[in-house]
Amino acid sequence: MPPKPKFTREEIVAAALALVSEKGTEALTARDLGLRLGSSARPIFTVFQSMEEVQRQLRQAAMERFDSFAERAMHYTPAFKQFGMQMILFAQEEPRLFRLLFMTENARARSFEDVFAQLGDTARLCVGLIERDYGLTEPEAMDLFRHVWIHTYGIGALCATGMCSFTEEEINEMLGHDFAAMMLLIQSGRLKEKTVIPLCISGKSDKIRAQICRETP
Repeated sequence: MPPKPKFTREEIVAAALALVSEKGTEALTARDLGLRLGSSARPIFTVFQSMEEVQRQLRQAAMERFDSFAERAMHYTPAFKQFGMQMILFAQEEPRLFRLLFMTENARARSFEDVFAQLGDTARLCVGLIERDYGLTEPEAMDLFRHVWIHTYGIGALCATGMCSFTEEEINEMLGHDFAAMMLLIQSGRLKEKTVIPLCISGKSDKIRAQICRETP
């Protein structure tokens, strides 16, 4: 008869989540996780087959924590903008979990669509809110979500790595400007237009621009 597990899966994952939240993913070893549980590493492997399985469950638990944090945005108007603010606030309050979820290498991700799929229900909810609140089509809502999320992610990454820190007022202003600019581009039908072009095709013919054109490969 196999030994009775000393800890449940939920207890082990909760300990792993607390460990990574405090010390980062590099601290998640079988030995350190056992110490966090007040035990040796042995009881972990009566429940999990490997540390890789623990890591998968940890990532799911971290995403659930992020989702519960992001869902607070539903109590604000506009909700989509607040989702962005919640993401950045999560990066400031839980920098190690933010790095785990959004800044670790993912061999399966090849496009933003792959990233979107991994964001799960929260991302789909955001797109639905954009369609509902701003009268955009689904493709337009996806375009707006993509551009604003990338901007939001960049701010979050700066916070999660300790490079910058922003007040809620500053975050509110930055996201507000980005959102307003994207809405204007979408509504004007100019979102797909090129905004940076070589000087040599700008219609100017002065000597300096002609020289640049000749030197441009």
